[in-house]
Amino acid sequence: MAINLILLGPPGVGKGTQAQILFKKYGLMQLSTGDMLRAEVQSGSELGVEAKKIMTSGQLMPDDVMLEIIAQRLKQIETGFILDGFPRTVPQAEGLDIMLKGMGKKLTMVIEMQVDDTVLVKRICARFTCNKCGTGYNYHFRMPQIEGQCDNCGHDEFTHRADDNEETVKGRLEIYHAQTTPLIPYYKDSGVFQTIDGMADIDAVTAELGVLVTAAMAAEAS
Repeated sequence: MAINLILLGPPGVGKGTQAQILFKKYGLMQLSTGDMLRAEVQSGSELGVEAKKIMTSGQLMPDDVMLEIIAQRLKQIETGFILDGFPRTVPQAEGLDIMLKGMGKKLTMVIEMQVDDTVLVKRICARFTCNKCGTGYNYHFRMPQIEGQCDNCGHDEFTHRADDNEETVKGRLEIYHAQTTPLIPYYKDSGVFQTIDGMADIDAVTAELGVLVTAAMAAEAS
């Protein structure tokens, strides 16, 4: 049986990076809510048209629409999955549980990437990316091996997001703690909750996640 994961943690902690690594190593499909929304809109489907109207109006995406987009994506994959960016609230988590049960699926683990807010603000504000291939770097934690040249494609132009500033990042963290932190006791009660040190370097986080995922896969196979 495939394993199904949720990665919890505030914006900028590295959920997307780790989800991509887990996909390459274990074949677990990354389900990023932002990517799924954009793909659904671009497809021109009835659901995509509805989502586009909501996004254009500046409203928040209703939980039922987001859950339907996730359900449609899950019908297309046979492997396990990693949810990145959803759920954000307890009602969303409750809706996800109901949806998965109806599809004969269940969550294997919910892994919180624990962080220190002060360090995370410093990390996010120092991010920059290659203009050509999108490879991410950080002035404090990961600089290109050759100054001014992308390690991946050799391009020499980089971008720093305007919203990666201290005020905006602190605002994102406040929203995260208000909306998403209540998920921790919710999933602890479900018996699927685990934590790792999200402030370690990328390789250390990957190794810690690998231990949890390998153990979960062994348990499912036994």
